[in-house]
Amino acid sequence: MPTIRLDNVSKFYRGDHRVEVAIRDANLTIEQGDFVFLTGSSGAGKSTLLGLISGQIKPDRGHVFLGETDITRIPKRKRHRIALNFGQVWQEPTLVRKQTVEENLELAAMIGTSLRFETHRMTRMRVRKVLGLVGMAGYEKYYPIELSSGECRRIELARAMINSPSVLLLDEITANLDDDNIWDIFHLLEAINRKGTTVVMATHASQYVN
Repeated sequence: MPTIRLDNVSKFYRGDHRVEVAIRDANLTIEQGDFVFLTGSSGAGKSTLLGLISGQIKPDRGHVFLGETDITRIPKRKRHRIALNFGQVWQEPTLVRKQTVEENLELAAMIGTSLRFETHRMTRMRVRKVLGLVGMAGYEKYYPIELSSGECRRIELARAMINSPSVLLLDEITANLDDDNIWDIFHLLEAINRKGTTVVMATHASQYVN
């Protein structure tokens, strides 16, 4: 599992009349197996930082390293290889509503199987395994509309884990959940982290972090 390093990274967004600073001169090292919280209010740059770490956002200044690889210099046609290191849960719900839980996860699994042969039976076994890890065993045939907000977040987490990434990047995964669901998610992430996965979690819920 690679170390993540940001060296003097800055990102600016240019509006009609001024330049907004999202990240300025950030220096950060995340070691293998770390559990890192990015805290702050809305608009503080947490989502931008996650995008920089994953290589989906290119910095205006500085460099981002995954292990010894400077991902800011990788051409677009090769970035899919970098993406396989990351599992991500976005702030907005992203499950396909007209597909079952199983179909949502199989779609994500196809990304990870593009470089190796895998039968449909093997993919379904991976789906069942990862659903069990997030406490959602037996939910393969459910549709997102049949699930609660907390259950949907667990399914999105399962989807992020389906290809066994080295790093989980989570953007406000506990937003709009009640206290019980938030603590369940925290304990689940702690268990995942103990198995060696690096977790980087952006959240404004500092009271839970503390």
